[in-house]
Amino acid sequence: MDVRKAVICGVCPGGCMVDVHLKDGKLIDIFPHKGSPFGALCVRGEFAKDILYSPDRLKKPLIRMGKKGKGEFREATWEEALDYVAEGFMKVKNEYGSRSLMSHMGRGGFEQSTTDFMGISEPRNRAVPGFFAPLGSPNASGVGSICYNSIGIFAPITTIGLYGTNILPDIANADHIVVWGTNPITNSPPFQFRAILNAKNKGVRITAIDHYKTNICKYADDYYLVRSGTDGALALGLLKVIIDERLYDQAFVNNWTVGFAELRDYINSKTLEEWAAISGLKAKDINRLARQLAAKEKTTLTMYTGLEYSNSGVQTIRAIYTIWALLGKLDKPGCLLLDSKVNMERIKEIICAKSAEEPVGAKEYPLFCELTQTAHFLKFPQAVLKDDPYPIRGLLNLGSSILTSYPNTYRYAEALSKLDFFVVIDRCFTEDCKYADVVLPATTYFEIESYVFHGSNIKKRERIVEPLGEARRDIFIIHEIAKRLGYGDNYPRDQMGILERALGNKELAEQLNREGFIKIAPPERIFKKYEKGGLRKDGKPGFPTPSRKFEIKSSLLEKYGYPGLPEYVEPTESPLSQPELTKTYPLVLNTGTRIMTSFRSQFLNIAGLLKIQPDPLVWINTKDAKKRNIEDGDKVLVKSPRDGVEFVAKVTDEMPPGEVEVNMGGGSSYQTESWAKSNANRLTDDNNCDYISGFPVLKALLCDLEKL
Repeated sequence: MDVRKAVICGVCPGGCMVDVHLKDGKLIDIFPHKGSPFGALCVRGEFAKDILYSPDRLKKPLIRMGKKGKGEFREATWEEALDYVAEGFMKVKNEYGSRSLMSHMGRGGFEQSTTDFMGISEPRNRAVPGFFAPLGSPNASGVGSICYNSIGIFAPITTIGLYGTNILPDIANADHIVVWGTNPITNSPPFQFRAILNAKNKGVRITAIDHYKTNICKYADDYYLVRSGTDGALALGLLKVIIDERLYDQAFVNNWTVGFAELRDYINSKTLEEWAAISGLKAKDINRLARQLAAKEKTTLTMYTGLEYSNSGVQTIRAIYTIWALLGKLDKPGCLLLDSKVNMERIKEIICAKSAEEPVGAKEYPLFCELTQTAHFLKFPQAVLKDDPYPIRGLLNLGSSILTSYPNTYRYAEALSKLDFFVVIDRCFTEDCKYADVVLPATTYFEIESYVFHGSNIKKRERIVEPLGEARRDIFIIHEIAKRLGYGDNYPRDQMGILERALGNKELAEQLNREGFIKIAPPERIFKKYEKGGLRKDGKPGFPTPSRKFEIKSSLLEKYGYPGLPEYVEPTESPLSQPELTKTYPLVLNTGTRIMTSFRSQFLNIAGLLKIQPDPLVWINTKDAKKRNIEDGDKVLVKSPRDGVEFVAKVTDEMPPGEVEVNMGGGSSYQTESWAKSNANRLTDDNNCDYISGFPVLKALLCDLEKL
């Protein structure tokens, strides 16, 4: 038996050290190394070998033989497949123009180098242009069209002038930790959860805010359950108490904010009782929480993507940041820390002529396209099916399962079927593959050498096993396609090329390759950098916003025609906004909460993980279930105004009356039968979106349940 220490990421925490047990070059088992910073594998990591050797792994290039949607292919050599891919895309370009080509990237590869060189998951990376940009297309896109960018870009940039990754909770030094709209134990990796538990063991107060009793609520000293999609009303109610009772930091407000007076007028348009009623809480609850936030000097905040999926998701996050700003809890020990550092400057910029065309989605969501420099993939079906704003006819999709991720599944399936040419790069079969002209097999993180940035340090990730079949690394596949299109030099072609370009120079690359680890001393932490010129590139005091202040009233939002204040918008499909529809669909539908055994739609064909949760669940309150004669474990039909989808009932008092939560990720025929017929996105609507980000409303819709 060969036992070795390795650094991997993917199904287990990013950058952690593990002991891998190999026999005849095959992975037998994987365990946390005693030196791992996390001390344990996540649940998915325990089944690493089953994931690696999944029967659905793609091992050879495939070329479609039958009708689109049938999933009929023949095996091909790499040379034949790559030549065919280049010819197919060039044919589309020559017939419809460069703008008709689009690329799309997801998280399926779990690979930092792919993210770095494709530049979609890291919005600050302007170094490498979109894949088809050298041909003249503006249409690079990715899962940032429906995930992360609201909290990662739109809310923080329009308010503070920084990216979300530069706004950090100081959990280690806090006296009070507020967890709002996220369940840290299901994060990848779950390092914040462990940090929060360590803090709790030291006596730090934990407050959780969510729409149902998630895992973190069980560890909290107090928790508040809000009506789905109304966190913005809660935030504005808190701001009303903070302003009315003068709990705010007067000096910070006077010197470093814009829009305070307008905010005060706006929140006074309703009484505290009215703001509380909207969110499903009582005025006394909001009063108590506001005073708790103000009382502890070192109060920090952790939130994530759960707040993005309402009709005012961006403004909700802006309102929450405003709470911390008014309380004077920005860039102070134990509060929210600000960091102006940009990590992506290490990659040398590749110059590419900018397309004269606007990307798809720019008409509807101009700020999205401006800040991300990408197309909005929510408008992909519109471009394919209606030629609006112009026809999209060719698509390259890397590491994303479109048909289990985007709302209104049938419309996306129709769009994929109407493409002239469609290429998928992935590790396993997905439902998308049925519509592809070419499917190219990519490696997992176990089969390649790479790197991972872990804090201020860089670690080398070792290859655990040789690639299965003829699978190749994502970025090398991209290089080969680009080479045939005339710009292969945009992407590295070998391992040292990856390291040199990722780290910025040959010396660092050789050091990492030789030593496996580069420790970079972090800069000395300086607090209140806005007072000392530490946030702006020009070195002047203030925030990196147009006004040089914290913009409660955002000048950038107003420039694009949006309200400058963090205004609340009632969900367009809710008991308050559509009382007649509520008579037929009386329950509030939430989708997308992560579970421990899967990552989005991945791993729903792994037997060991399916033993832990074999079926897609719908959580329903005990009283709501009793009204419908539903018992725990019953098969039920979840019905929305758009479709009905089968789930298994989880009857529990942890879900408030009137609300339900369904698992997402199902909907691929390559998954087990139970999950394959449970695509939550058949219940959702691609036209019901946040007006700023274009993110679909996934957590504030209407539905009902019927026992099968």
